[in-house]
Amino acid sequence: MSRIVIKGGAILTMDAQRPDLAQGDLVVDGGRIAAIGPGLPAIENAETIDAAGMIVMPGLVNGHLHTWQSALRGIAGDWTVGGYMQAMHRGLATLYRPEDIFIANLMGALNQINSGTTTLVDWCHNNPTPAHTDAAIDGLAEAGIRGVFLHGSPKPDPRPGQPHFSEIPMPRNEIERLRKGRFAGGEGLLRLGLAILGPSYSTYEVTREDVVLGRELDLLTSMHVGGGPALVPDGLERLLAADLVWPNFNIVHGNDIAPQTIRRLIGRGASFTVTAEIELQMGYGDPLTGAMHELNAPMSIGTDVEAAARGDMFTAMRVTLQHERNRAILRALERTGARPVQMPLTCRDALAWATIQGARIAGLDRRVGSLAIGKEADIVLLRASDISMFPVRDLVSSVVMQGGVASVDTVLIGGRIVKRDGRLCVADLGRHMEELRRSGDRILAEFELMSRQAV
Repeated sequence: MSRIVIKGGAILTMDAQRPDLAQGDLVVDGGRIAAIGPGLPAIENAETIDAAGMIVMPGLVNGHLHTWQSALRGIAGDWTVGGYMQAMHRGLATLYRPEDIFIANLMGALNQINSGTTTLVDWCHNNPTPAHTDAAIDGLAEAGIRGVFLHGSPKPDPRPGQPHFSEIPMPRNEIERLRKGRFAGGEGLLRLGLAILGPSYSTYEVTREDVVLGRELDLLTSMHVGGGPALVPDGLERLLAADLVWPNFNIVHGNDIAPQTIRRLIGRGASFTVTAEIELQMGYGDPLTGAMHELNAPMSIGTDVEAAARGDMFTAMRVTLQHERNRAILRALERTGARPVQMPLTCRDALAWATIQGARIAGLDRRVGSLAIGKEADIVLLRASDISMFPVRDLVSSVVMQGGVASVDTVLIGGRIVKRDGRLCVADLGRHMEELRRSGDRILAEFELMSRQAV
């Protein structure tokens, strides 16, 4: 792998041990960061990227995305949670073929790269067959993104004689096949995890079996909590009592979990992922941003439902931050009669959710999430000279408040350039886009026919 020198940019490290630099150089060697500093000596036989007028920062981490929905963008913009569950999981999802999953994951992952995301936690809960699962992983792999593939559970209406999805545990044989097969090494760009039903969507027996499987195989084990009454209302407390909560135990949403239960979960090492935009759309209640901040607990954020929300992390940072600021300020006003003098959360807090904290919750913080010597070179260059960002007075605030997809100039993943000069390094992108359109057209046409026949 060639050496690369990123020269003359403003370097935003997100590393507690290394301050940001108003101007400096960064050397990539063998896919890893080899040096960071101002005015580094020239290196022979190295490719130079001129970063003058740019912000050099860690690649973003999308902590929660249903990438398989990429062909259905925009259809769920006005959906309630009930409408989403019925139309998406009981209807549209059942019409997916493996090739639909492949192109959706390929194009969804490419969109993440284009948007400055280098690590994706792909919550794949539409894999009814091993062929669907393999196609989903193939799509991520072809895109070249770093990620955690979370093997999930579909939620169709049962056919006569079939058990309800809430009674079906994660297929152990399938998980072991993946763990011993393409995920055996553990050092590649993609890692395996579980997207389990959890106590909100399955029986306690199924939840326990799935959690035990995740713990036995040491896999990130994530569950949705929210969206309505839990199937097992005391499920989290029962898991705590059974000592089945550990650092790879991840809760997405969790807006209405009791504060004392949140504290106990965090005390056992559990992590939380907030998807504020979708939680607000679907009426889950206030995101847990403030609770995590008060407890000094790491938190990741994600864009969640690809069919409803824009899939970029700049939007996710702003929505999450500004909602929590408003909530905290109004709470202080109600309690004290005055607004606080200082902001309850900072732009650096928000950027941490989408970089180092997101990497930590994905189990990847030793490899990525900040710019530090020895870490893998997942790096984004933003054009600070763009009219939307210029002039930059504060690196972090400019990234969070003015940054966006249009300013993402260059992206490296593991030292490999995957976007350069504002364009993805992808052959046949137009052909893939047409494949994505045709896939969505077929699925929606068949769904319309299904809906008419059901009336």
